[in-house]
Amino acid sequence: MSSKQQCVKLNDGNFIPALGFGTYKPEEVNENKPLEATHLALEAGFRHIDTAYVYQTEIHVGQAIRSKIAAGLVKREDIFLTTKLWCTFHRPELVRSNLEKSLKNLQLDYADLYLIHYPVQMKPGEDLFPEDEHGKTLFDTVDICATWEAMEKCKDAGLVKSIGVSNFNSRQLEKILNKPGLKYKPVCNQVECHLYLNQRKLLNYCKSKDIVLVAYCALGSQRPKRWVDPSSPVLLNDPILCDMAKKHKRSPAQIALRYHLQRGIVVLAQSYKENEIKENIQVFEFELPSEDMKILDSLDRNLRYAPAPFGEGHPEYPFSDEF
Repeated sequence: MSSKQQCVKLNDGNFIPALGFGTYKPEEVNENKPLEATHLALEAGFRHIDTAYVYQTEIHVGQAIRSKIAAGLVKREDIFLTTKLWCTFHRPELVRSNLEKSLKNLQLDYADLYLIHYPVQMKPGEDLFPEDEHGKTLFDTVDICATWEAMEKCKDAGLVKSIGVSNFNSRQLEKILNKPGLKYKPVCNQVECHLYLNQRKLLNYCKSKDIVLVAYCALGSQRPKRWVDPSSPVLLNDPILCDMAKKHKRSPAQIALRYHLQRGIVVLAQSYKENEIKENIQVFEFELPSEDMKILDSLDRNLRYAPAPFGEGHPEYPFSDEF
């Protein structure tokens, strides 16, 4: 079954497939893996592909998409492609150039969704993670509303169909929503969201504003050595989740993904293994009863796998607020 068959309507009238395929690559993973994995995902039926400038996987993702278009498996309009504005390009005069770099990497004419990756601004330049001689991040000061206006211009220019944000808290979303002369609302907020961090308050806030919540790390993160504490618990080994998976004759990953879909969340699944990629798309074939949803709700422990330490110390670091 193609994920295209289940879509969520965005506040600008466009539709986003409810299940997406993530293409973040930890440094320790072979650089050809995203190309192979995106090929496998498209063959399995994924049509929503999520990437970002900072992932440095756009070239491979674009290659996989274009080869499947050339082979006649998909048309460009069947694909929903998300990419993201990196923190070193927040100055309004740099926003479009970052999107154009992404489109050049992807070899595509437009993106379906463009997100401000974090509400944290870093010093412009070639370095993705600029630091001083003591290893401290070099920040920049840019009004997020000015960055948003530049995002709106990218939509008007036809370079992107929908615009949104990622890793924003409710206070930061309010800033954009209350901006005088706002032309387009963010269509979504992509955040870390899983059974151990179920984002109930942020989800309710976003729903009240007609903003879709998109979940990354939905399966508990790939645990990249650079960013994730190796002692953090492995989500898919959770005994309650594993018992429930046995009961439903499903994999723990399928249960974890289905949980989000039933809460009205668009969810990104990531794997490099063919069997898991095929398995993850089968989440539309069953439903969890409300009592199971309540049990899964109770697993929340406010655990963040990806706290983005590079942004700590910035006045707009998003994870200091409650939601």
